[in-house]
Amino acid sequence: MAKNGFKVMDSDMHVMEPPDLWQRYIDPAFADRAPVGLTRDFRDLGIQVDGKILPIPRGPENPALAKYRRETLMEKYSDVAARNFDGVSQVMAMDKEGLDVALLYPTRGLFVLGIDGLDPDFAAAIARAYNDWLQDFRQAAADRTYGVAMVAPHNIPAAVEEIRRTVKEYGFKGIFLRPNQVNGRRWSDSYYDPLWAECERLNIPVGFHEAGRVYLPQPAIHQFIPTFSMFNTLSFPLANMFACADMIFGGVFERFARLKVAFLEGNCSWLPWLLWRMGEYTETVGKAEYPDLKLKPIEYFQRQCYGAVECDEITAKYMPEFGLENNIVFSTDYPHLDVKYPHAVDSFLKLPFPEQTKRKYLWDNCARLYSL
Repeated sequence: MAKNGFKVMDSDMHVMEPPDLWQRYIDPAFADRAPVGLTRDFRDLGIQVDGKILPIPRGPENPALAKYRRETLMEKYSDVAARNFDGVSQVMAMDKEGLDVALLYPTRGLFVLGIDGLDPDFAAAIARAYNDWLQDFRQAAADRTYGVAMVAPHNIPAAVEEIRRTVKEYGFKGIFLRPNQVNGRRWSDSYYDPLWAECERLNIPVGFHEAGRVYLPQPAIHQFIPTFSMFNTLSFPLANMFACADMIFGGVFERFARLKVAFLEGNCSWLPWLLWRMGEYTETVGKAEYPDLKLKPIEYFQRQCYGAVECDEITAKYMPEFGLENNIVFSTDYPHLDVKYPHAVDSFLKLPFPEQTKRKYLWDNCARLYSL
């Protein structure tokens, strides 16, 4: 389906899970606690888990924002919503946008594990149920859509087993995690080493993917952020910055030199600045604080990491100047509110990037990230 001569792989295309997914797929032992998707409005993202509603409600919604959201979503997605965002509608959306291949990430699933102290076995059951549903969902076009597995940071032994199961049985191509720390542990904590080791062994990437407000630490302090616009502007890149800095400074990439990690849903234009600033401190106090690091921060990123470019992110034109042209992947973020669907690919192709850069972002880098 090459568009204007470019093959396109979406590194981060979302599904819209049905409200009753967990009632239908969860282990019967947890049936009475199964998360419930909410249906308060058109294409509601909300979910209730253990009595908590996620994303955390912001309070009474601005009527103008509510009207804009409803009208915009209905205009963009009325055709796929008519099929309840099923697998066939996902392929319809891919064809409409001009996508050859898509890696599937969740919507409600980005919130469902966003609670500190969640029962570890329950968390693992939630993840397994989502993965089973996703495997069924993608059968509408299993040759063009690939699963990215949900795993529970609350239960690392179960998470490792779930990685093995979804890769071996379903052919999934990666795992995703929110960048927010769970149960007070940084991602560089050795507690997570078995997770990184298994991803490295199976040659699948970790996709860090931020979303809205949850019951986990988030760097954009929501008590002081009054609007949807301000929260999304700050939280998405900041959370990825925290995770990126922790994975590098914390020595994860030194310990696991073949582990691949992507920082998604937060733009990529912050990367040169963050990696430069980390490099400044590595050159000064870094030898005292991080004596085991053998490479510069930007060298770890160039070797093992990826950021995601938005379709109109003009500031991403600087990536090649900083040696990051091979570390950027394209994403549409379908079917969310603040996206250019069905004109994301067209918008990207209008950016003043060299043809070589466009080909790398639209296909080559993504194919290398997901080993396709």
